[in-house]
Amino acid sequence: MLCEMCGKDVERTSRTRIEGSVLLLCTDCARFGVVLDPPPAAVIVAGGGLRRPPASLVPQRGATRRSDERDVFSDMGELELAPDWGRRIRTARESRQWTPDDLAKRLNEKRSLVLKLESGNFHPTDALVRKLEHHLGIRLRADPERSS
Repeated sequence: MLCEMCGKDVERTSRTRIEGSVLLLCTDCARFGVVLDPPPAAVIVAGGGLRRPPASLVPQRGATRRSDERDVFSDMGELELAPDWGRRIRTARESRQWTPDDLAKRLNEKRSLVLKLESGNFHPTDALVRKLEHHLGIRLRADPERSS
Protein backbone atom coordinates (compact mmCIF):
# COMPACT_ATOMS: atom_id res chain seq x y z
CA MET A 1 0.00 0.00 0.00
CA LEU A 2 1.13 3.53 -0.66
CA CYS A 3 1.18 6.25 2.00
CA GLU A 4 -0.94 9.15 0.76
CA MET A 5 1.37 11.70 2.35
CA CYS A 6 4.94 10.63 1.61
CA GLY A 7 4.29 8.08 -1.16
CA LYS A 8 6.25 5.30 0.57
CA ASP A 9 5.25 1.71 -0.23
CA VAL A 10 4.44 0.11 3.16
CA GLU A 11 2.78 -3.08 4.41
CA ARG A 12 0.11 -1.34 6.44
CA THR A 13 -1.50 2.08 6.48
CA SER A 14 -3.87 3.57 9.00
CA ARG A 15 -6.73 6.01 8.55
CA THR A 16 -5.54 9.29 10.04
CA ARG A 17 -7.24 12.67 10.33
CA ILE A 18 -4.97 15.64 9.57
CA GLU A 19 -6.54 19.11 9.61
CA GLY A 20 -9.98 17.76 8.79
CA SER A 21 -8.90 15.37 6.00
CA VAL A 22 -8.79 11.59 6.43
CA LEU A 23 -5.79 9.97 4.74
CA LEU A 24 -4.25 6.49 4.60
CA LEU A 25 -0.80 7.03 6.13
CA CYS A 26 2.27 5.03 7.07
CA THR A 27 3.32 4.93 10.73
CA ASP A 28 5.88 7.71 10.21
CA CYS A 29 3.36 10.14 8.72
CA ALA A 30 0.51 9.14 11.07
CA ARG A 31 2.20 11.00 13.93
CA PHE A 32 1.18 14.31 12.32
CA GLY A 33 -2.52 13.65 12.93
CA VAL A 34 -5.02 11.58 14.89
CA VAL A 35 -5.19 7.89 14.05
CA LEU A 36 -8.81 6.84 13.55
CA ASP A 37 -8.26 3.08 13.33
CA PRO A 38 -7.65 1.54 16.76
CA PRO A 39 -4.10 0.11 16.78
CA PRO A 40 -3.58 -3.51 17.76
CA ALA A 41 -2.19 -4.12 21.25
CA ALA A 42 0.57 -6.33 19.80
CA VAL A 43 1.42 -7.70 16.39
CA ILE A 44 2.45 -11.31 15.84
CA VAL A 45 5.58 -11.35 13.69
CA ALA A 46 7.14 -14.20 11.76
CA GLY A 47 8.73 -16.72 14.14
CA GLY A 48 5.93 -16.51 16.69
CA GLY A 49 7.18 -13.44 18.59
CA LEU A 50 5.15 -10.40 19.55
CA ARG A 51 6.02 -6.85 18.62
CA ARG A 52 4.46 -3.72 20.11
CA PRO A 53 2.99 -1.16 17.71
CA PRO A 54 4.95 2.06 17.14
CA ALA A 55 4.33 4.80 19.69
CA SER A 56 2.84 7.00 16.97
CA LEU A 57 -0.10 4.58 16.65
CA VAL A 58 -0.81 4.29 20.38
CA PRO A 59 -3.22 6.98 21.58
CA GLN A 60 -1.70 9.12 24.31
CA ARG A 61 -3.64 9.76 27.52
CA GLY A 62 -4.94 13.29 27.77
CA ALA A 63 -3.80 14.12 24.25
CA THR A 64 -7.09 14.88 22.57
CA ARG A 65 -7.33 16.66 19.28
CA ARG A 66 -10.18 18.69 17.99
CA SER A 67 -11.81 16.62 15.29
CA ASP A 68 -14.94 18.65 14.63
CA GLU A 69 -15.05 20.76 11.53
CA ARG A 70 -15.12 24.55 11.88
CA ASP A 71 -17.19 26.69 9.57
CA VAL A 72 -15.25 29.88 8.82
CA PHE A 73 -18.37 31.62 7.53
CA SER A 74 -20.13 31.26 10.88
CA ASP A 75 -17.38 33.42 12.45
CA MET A 76 -18.05 36.27 10.05
CA GLY A 77 -20.06 39.15 11.39
CA GLU A 78 -23.60 39.65 10.17
CA LEU A 79 -23.23 43.42 10.11
CA GLU A 80 -21.14 45.52 7.75
CA LEU A 81 -19.38 48.78 8.49
CA ALA A 82 -21.52 51.85 7.98
CA PRO A 83 -20.51 53.89 4.92
CA ASP A 84 -19.49 56.87 7.09
CA TRP A 85 -17.58 54.93 9.75
CA GLY A 86 -14.46 57.13 9.53
CA ARG A 87 -16.46 60.30 10.13
CA ARG A 88 -18.26 58.65 13.06
CA ILE A 89 -14.94 57.82 14.73
CA ARG A 90 -13.59 61.36 14.32
CA THR A 91 -16.83 63.01 15.50
CA ALA A 92 -17.05 60.81 18.60
CA ARG A 93 -13.38 61.40 19.44
CA GLU A 94 -13.72 65.17 19.05
CA SER A 95 -16.96 65.26 21.09
CA ARG A 96 -15.01 63.73 23.98
CA GLN A 97 -12.24 66.30 23.40
CA TRP A 98 -9.67 63.53 22.92
CA THR A 99 -6.65 63.92 20.69
CA PRO A 100 -5.72 61.09 18.31
CA ASP A 101 -2.99 60.22 20.86
CA ASP A 102 -5.57 59.91 23.65
CA LEU A 103 -7.74 57.54 21.63
CA ALA A 104 -4.71 55.53 20.52
CA LYS A 105 -3.64 55.01 24.15
CA ARG A 106 -7.13 53.88 25.15
CA LEU A 107 -7.25 51.42 22.23
CA ASN A 108 -3.66 50.29 22.81
CA GLU A 109 -2.89 51.16 19.19
CA LYS A 110 -0.68 53.68 17.40
CA ARG A 111 -1.64 57.29 16.66
CA SER A 112 -1.09 56.70 12.95
CA LEU A 113 -3.70 53.93 12.99
CA VAL A 114 -6.28 56.27 14.52
CA LEU A 115 -5.56 58.87 11.83
CA LYS A 116 -5.85 56.23 9.07
CA LEU A 117 -9.15 55.04 10.53
CA GLU A 118 -10.58 58.55 10.63
CA SER A 119 -9.54 59.24 7.04
CA GLY A 120 -10.99 55.90 5.87
CA ASN A 121 -7.62 54.65 4.56
CA PHE A 122 -7.58 51.61 6.87
CA HIS A 123 -10.38 49.05 7.11
CA PRO A 124 -10.59 47.95 10.79
CA THR A 125 -10.75 44.35 11.89
CA ASP A 126 -13.81 43.08 13.79
CA ALA A 127 -11.86 43.18 17.06
CA LEU A 128 -10.83 46.80 16.45
CA VAL A 129 -14.40 47.75 15.54
CA ARG A 130 -15.58 46.31 18.87
CA LYS A 131 -12.89 48.26 20.76
CA LEU A 132 -13.78 51.49 18.98
CA GLU A 133 -17.49 51.02 19.64
CA HIS A 134 -16.83 50.29 23.30
CA HIS A 135 -14.46 53.21 23.99
CA LEU A 136 -16.32 55.80 21.91
CA GLY A 137 -19.85 54.64 22.71
CA ILE A 138 -20.90 54.58 19.04
CA ARG A 139 -22.11 52.05 16.46
CA LEU A 140 -19.85 51.59 13.44
CA ARG A 141 -21.73 48.63 11.95
CA ALA A 142 -24.98 48.80 10.04
CA ASP A 143 -27.40 46.03 9.07
CA PRO A 144 -26.98 45.49 5.28
CA GLU A 145 -30.73 44.83 4.75
CA ARG A 146 -31.77 48.09 6.43
CA SER A 147 -29.37 50.26 4.42
CA SER A 148 -30.87 49.10 1.09
